[in-house]
Amino acid sequence: MSNRTALPSWQSLQLLAKNIQGVHLKQLFSDDAERFERYSIAIDGLLFDYSKNLITPEIHEQLLALAKDVNLIEWREKMFRGERINFTENRSVLHTALRQRADNPFMLDGENINQAVHTELKKMSVFVEQVRSGAWLGYDNQAITDVVSIGVGGSNLGPQMATEALKPYADDRLNVHYVSNADGVQIHQVLARLNPATTLFVVSSKTFTTSETMTNARTALAWLNAATDVEGAVAKHFVAVSSNLTKTAEFGIDSANVFAMWDWVGGRFSLWSAIGLPIALYLGFDTFTELLAGAADADEHFFNTELSQNIPVIMALLSVWNTSFLGAKAQAILPYDQTMHMLPAYLQQAEMESNGKSVTFAGDSVDYTTVPLIWGMTGINGQHAFYQYLHQGTTIVPADFIGSIEPSVAVGHHHQVLMSNFFAQTQALMNGVDANEVRAALGKKGLSDTEIEQLVAHKVHQGNRPTTSIILDKIDARGLGRLIAFYEHKIFCQGILLEICSFDQWGVELGKGLASNIEAELATNNIVLGHDSSTNGLVNYFKQKRTI
Repeated sequence: MSNRTALPSWQSLQLLAKNIQGVHLKQLFSDDAERFERYSIAIDGLLFDYSKNLITPEIHEQLLALAKDVNLIEWREKMFRGERINFTENRSVLHTALRQRADNPFMLDGENINQAVHTELKKMSVFVEQVRSGAWLGYDNQAITDVVSIGVGGSNLGPQMATEALKPYADDRLNVHYVSNADGVQIHQVLARLNPATTLFVVSSKTFTTSETMTNARTALAWLNAATDVEGAVAKHFVAVSSNLTKTAEFGIDSANVFAMWDWVGGRFSLWSAIGLPIALYLGFDTFTELLAGAADADEHFFNTELSQNIPVIMALLSVWNTSFLGAKAQAILPYDQTMHMLPAYLQQAEMESNGKSVTFAGDSVDYTTVPLIWGMTGINGQHAFYQYLHQGTTIVPADFIGSIEPSVAVGHHHQVLMSNFFAQTQALMNGVDANEVRAALGKKGLSDTEIEQLVAHKVHQGNRPTTSIILDKIDARGLGRLIAFYEHKIFCQGILLEICSFDQWGVELGKGLASNIEAELATNNIVLGHDSSTNGLVNYFKQKRTI
């Protein structure tokens, strides 16, 4: 059992959670005219409003006490100075080092890793300029027009999410495509549209052995080789982000075109490294630098701001409050900007792979819910898909609403329509509609008393559904960098508050190992007997029915 539940602040919060059950958010706002000012934080480029969460001054005080009781500040310092807080893999957690200024030396195990990071950034900058300027030529001396990024998980979701979010700032010098699925349909559809002579592949895999990534990379190589017999063509059309120079050389990639990865950067926190090369190729290196600068802004805020005004700390405390104390099983991510359509999937991986754990630092079972299910989609589309569930379903799902002051692309009054829905939905989820309000509204429509009473129960909305609103000035590179880094720090804080290791992913590793064994079995026609009866039956059925 976690020692978290023995903390005075934890026990106080458990009692407060029971006492708040009968309290409605409408009443909290009615009782406190300054609630918005009390529970919102404005920083340069961003407003964070958490006033529509079910908290009171006493709850707020105890949540901050919990942060202090678990020594969150000390853990934050441990992370930033490079202690091996990923203790199950004996690794430091230093994705923050990827966005620090060049004049800030940082020593880790005798190496100035800041110098190494900026050396790699310079290498990326030179390469990006070569490709984008047309100086990098393919096997028949044509310039590159298309980049295909091959990766999976953190090597794919981060760059693809950022590319989509910042697409309005692209100059269309290059097209960028992403391939992550081992399903051959995806890479087939991508390659069918491209010219081998003008296509560059970026293969991202720390070990250069990841099954899904290497399957796609070998398919891409076969496609290139089918188009030309020019010796050394692979070196002109493939670069890698990897730490395994032996494997990349065996593949045919010039070692000069392999970009570094470090074991102190987890995959789901790696878009700030050379994993972000597709972002830089698509948008230009200056825009990539702005993305890093935004993340550095968030790092500075997180490290230097007192806990009560610290956005990622409050984000984490709210998640723990809603999930571990109030019993929420899910959280929705609802961006009101089409360019951010991949943000829910990105945060789903970042949070659930990090904190989807059930044992403490010491390996004991926890007796509280840890991370919620993360899901969502763009706001307006979601309103016509699943908001009915958010408003009147039997479970309460806290939601993050994310919007902007200025649209990514200004088209007439579209942005006003969009944001009017943003504000209306958070208000509706908070207030709901009671039976008397329903009766009054139906009465104005001329319905009879009988007709009204038949409809009342169906039209009542209980409200009291918590939401948090995040409004950026604009979803540009710096703003996106801030936003993503805030969520990264939220995830770290969640892990410390819940006493779980956020930076390993043994569940992912288990699946990989089993899949590798079964893949070998699928390579033969032999009957499989070594698994449970279901798995044996499924594998054998597949082998008997397959035609290729």
